[in-house]
Amino acid sequence: MKAKDYRKAAWGKLSGNWSTMVVAYLVLGAIVVAASMVVGVGEFIVAGPLLLGFSMMTIAIVRGNKTGIENLFDGFKTNFVQSLILYILNTIFTALWSLLFVIPGIIAQYKYSMSYYILNDHPEMTANEARKASIELMKGNKWKLFCLHFSFIGWIILCGLTLGILTLWIQPYMETANAEFYESIKK
Repeated sequence: MKAKDYRKAAWGKLSGNWSTMVVAYLVLGAIVVAASMVVGVGEFIVAGPLLLGFSMMTIAIVRGNKTGIENLFDGFKTNFVQSLILYILNTIFTALWSLLFVIPGIIAQYKYSMSYYILNDHPEMTANEARKASIELMKGNKWKLFCLHFSFIGWIILCGLTLGILTLWIQPYMETANAEFYESIKK
């Protein structure tokens, strides 16, 4: 599949789910921002489980299952500790790779990009196992995912022109396209 195919599939599957995903993304962002302001480590406590919950929502949409705003918090119920550790590991390793130069940090982000989907599909895995499985899964696929992300450049520019407001719709669209990408490469 090409980038346009992932985008088209994601757009079609978001039909009827837009409001849920926009509200979920708004809630996710508000909670993470509030947590990082209130307590210095608050972001680390809530971001991992919320990202897992958002990944669960996008993968549910891609697989044709129903999802609701309450599913955003499923990461706290199903795999809180591992999603917390996964967020910390991904953040630390990406930061360490970024110390070498910007490009290795970006590559690290792409290597770890499927870890929440993997943790969702395999809740018995530890955070480090999910991270390593993502590294394996992304071998030979990082460039394809980069091309998918780059294909959103027009939308990203429009987000800037709307002072970020359009991000509430574009980010769920991009994340659903990422879930489509995951579904295609995991086979």
